[in-house]
Amino acid sequence: MVEYKVVETSVVTDEELEQIINSWVNSGWVFEGIQFAMREASKRPAMAFVLFTRQVAAEGEEVES
Repeated sequence: MVEYKVVETSVVTDEELEQIINSWVNSGWVFEGIQFAMREASKRPAMAFVLFTRQVAAEGEEVES
């Protein structure tokens, strides 16, 4: 079974995104992508949603690596 994790951040800098990705990947999650929310008045994103997945065992099953 696949479990999903979405991390929201309003600090959209390369350093912040790297910290989020490295932190969650080190915790066993697999980085899947980033979705940006844009402002009309700016070319910089207002927010970012960082997406992760991981395999978890359903009740009575083992997780395959």
